[in-house]
Amino acid sequence: MTSTTIEPPTEAASSRRWWALVTVGLAQLMIVLDMTVVNIALPAAQADLGFSDGNRQWVITAYSLAFGSLLLLGGRLSDLIGRKRTFLVALVGFAAASAIGGAAQSFEMLVGARALQGVFGALLAPTALAVLTTTFTIPRERARAFGVFGAVAAAGGAIGLLLGGVLTETLSWRWTLYINAFIAAVALIGTYVFIDHQERVGPQPRLDVPGTVLVSGALLAIVYGFSNAETDGWGSAWTWGMLAVGVALLVGFLAWQRRAAHPLLPLGILLHRNRGAAYLAVLIAATGMFGVFLFVTYYLQGTLGYSPIKTGLAFLPMVFGMATAAQLSTNILLPRFGPKIMVPLGLGMGAVAMVSLTRLGVDSTYATHLLGPLVLLGFGMGTTMPAAMQTATLGVDRHFAGVASALVNTSQQVGGSIGTALLNTLAATTAAHYLASHGPASAAEAAVHSYATAYWWGAGFFTVGAVLTALLFRRRVAPEPLADVTVVPADEPVPAIAH
Repeated sequence: MTSTTIEPPTEAASSRRWWALVTVGLAQLMIVLDMTVVNIALPAAQADLGFSDGNRQWVITAYSLAFGSLLLLGGRLSDLIGRKRTFLVALVGFAAASAIGGAAQSFEMLVGARALQGVFGALLAPTALAVLTTTFTIPRERARAFGVFGAVAAAGGAIGLLLGGVLTETLSWRWTLYINAFIAAVALIGTYVFIDHQERVGPQPRLDVPGTVLVSGALLAIVYGFSNAETDGWGSAWTWGMLAVGVALLVGFLAWQRRAAHPLLPLGILLHRNRGAAYLAVLIAATGMFGVFLFVTYYLQGTLGYSPIKTGLAFLPMVFGMATAAQLSTNILLPRFGPKIMVPLGLGMGAVAMVSLTRLGVDSTYATHLLGPLVLLGFGMGTTMPAAMQTATLGVDRHFAGVASALVNTSQQVGGSIGTALLNTLAATTAAHYLASHGPASAAEAAVHSYATAYWWGAGFFTVGAVLTALLFRRRVAPEPLADVTVVPADEPVPAIAH
């Protein structure tokens, strides 16, 4: 291969890239916030709009279903019609849907707005990561950028809990939705100014319509099946029926991708060993993380009697741990040791933190018993998520960066659905058995006992993930051949990195 001299980026170009990172970071924060920020506001919204406990889940599920089922389509559209254009449309649409939800005067209007948020979120999330992937091509800068982005992705859920509590208590539940309009407005300005338009070079491929229908239907059925398990339990025929339909459609999608002229998801992206391990790591990390947010929130508010704001503040040390570990991992440790060491290490720390959480009791205190495990969990997820995200998109042809990025978000969304449904069901079953044997006077003990069951399972998920990723990741990611890569402007194609 002929070596090509790398032209160092000008100071102005470098500055534009970092402001582009701020822009896509804001978009990612808005998306992840919406997975948890509305949760704390739900009781207030229910009292205001007068919907039943049975219908309450649909405020969450409507967003999850639309978001999870359309992610791959959103990622592919960003590849086909241009990332800057897609990013702008998605930001405007997400902000508008959020404003409609905040102004909702009925349950149906609120659920419809949440579903619309999910649609535009499915367009926005993979586009944000694809912009990052194609903007930062210099290894050192790429590591720093993914460290920031990964920290936002990992910590956004906890920040959402804090923000949801503050907005609900000080203003109104409606502001948990209105806030998106302000974040989107800042991101829109940043997009116009700092993100370059990236033109496609070469013939314009067609959208794989059969593949889109198959995979969207598969993800819809799978996410719905897990959501239904959360409310109706694992004995529900509807739960298993939807999961079976989802698996069947997914098998059909993979079979179609092998023969499609313009595949929605080239299977080489998914079957690449390091990328496959990275997607698995994101899925398992999300499975455990969403369980922690759920049950630690229950514990803080139901057992320790914390207010929503105090509950959100209690998660801040975990957020600090995530941000610190993300920067240490991506800038210093990942380049030296590779994902084969860093991802299993992070999942291992998560497993230890989960085991520590099983020791919580009705008389435990935050500083003595909860603070340490939360910080350790933050370090674990801050080590895992940026490394996995960076590896999942490394070396992908820029023409498929959107769909490769969508797979990261899909893994996170499906993992969150699995964790929330499975761990919630296991905890509810444990609590029922405890009450049956100890009597209703032990309700507080039953709750804490059920949370411990969820933490043990979470520790198991993380442990299995650590073992699998240690086996699957190659010993070292082949270093990017700096002497053989030409750094090109953001509107020109970036050569794929050979592995």
